[in-house]
Amino acid sequence: MIRRLAYASCYVYSPAGKGAICERSRLLRALLKEGDAHFMLKYAVRVHQQAERSPQLAGFFRDTDVLVPVPRSSTKACGTWVAADLARALVHEGLGTMAWPGLHRVCAVRKSSTAARGARPTVSCHFESFLMERPSIDPESVVLIDDVITKGRTLLAAAARVREAFPHAQIRAFALLRTMGFTAGVEHLLDPCRGEIRWQAGDARRTP
Repeated sequence: MIRRLAYASCYVYSPAGKGAICERSRLLRALLKEGDAHFMLKYAVRVHQQAERSPQLAGFFRDTDVLVPVPRSSTKACGTWVAADLARALVHEGLGTMAWPGLHRVCAVRKSSTAARGARPTVSCHFESFLMERPSIDPESVVLIDDVITKGRTLLAAAARVREAFPHAQIRAFALLRTMGFTAGVEHLLDPCRGEIRWQAGDARRTP
């Protein structure tokens, strides 16, 4: 298992907080899950702007990055694959060299958003459900792309699969939204950050 994974995100999502900004964060998540192409490009532009202006995101994306979207929880091909749409939109805006959907689910896992506490898929469960297809190139750096990060279990497991295929590549992760599950309220919807997901006590731990 990868012990540490650097990650970045741009916006916050408050599933239970009160106030106008928390409501806006839930609306943003809902719009993101709909997978509208115009919406995705709009927010890719904003990520690019933050990558240029924000000290938290400056230098996180590199020209040599291969963006690998994290698969959906289901193995079915129908429906919107938000992470893949986001990865393509980010490359369109000049963040990375290519989007490569080579990480697949070979067995479905329960969605964390609908699972009860204690019944959410573990890092090991996610890891066993992934299969990594090798591309024809050996990337120097890989950025895993997801729409929402909660604890970071999915991203940590995905990074471990990518490391198997590319043992010499630098691996990082980016999620457009990060969940603020235990926060009563948030002050800013746009709140770029750079942090870390750690393998600790048999589980993923995200900071911040």
